[in-house]
Amino acid sequence: MDDQTRIELEAAAFRALREHLMEKRTDVQNIDMMNLAGFCRNCLSRWYQEAANERGIDMNKSEAREIFYGMTMDEWKATYQTDASGEKQEAFKKSFAENVGDKG
Repeated sequence: MDDQTRIELEAAAFRALREHLMEKRTDVQNIDMMNLAGFCRNCLSRWYQEAANERGIDMNKSEAREIFYGMTMDEWKATYQTDASGEKQEAFKKSFAENVGDKG
């Protein structure tokens, strides 16, 4: 497979993942994703931002999240985010430290 085809397939897979998380599974909470998989929608938007920055495109965390979420973080939280139990919040702290560290 040539590099251009690989890039196009990777981009298509990313778009499908984004659509799945943003349109089909809005019920799945970021905290649950982070606790189970070690990444969440915010991680995906951060990776997007980092890729942009590496290519000289000036993009901050809020801009990247709005691009990924298709709305502001405040809008997403108001529409889809639910309260997390203390147990989930404690698990999140551990998962975040292990998987994100100081990048968050």
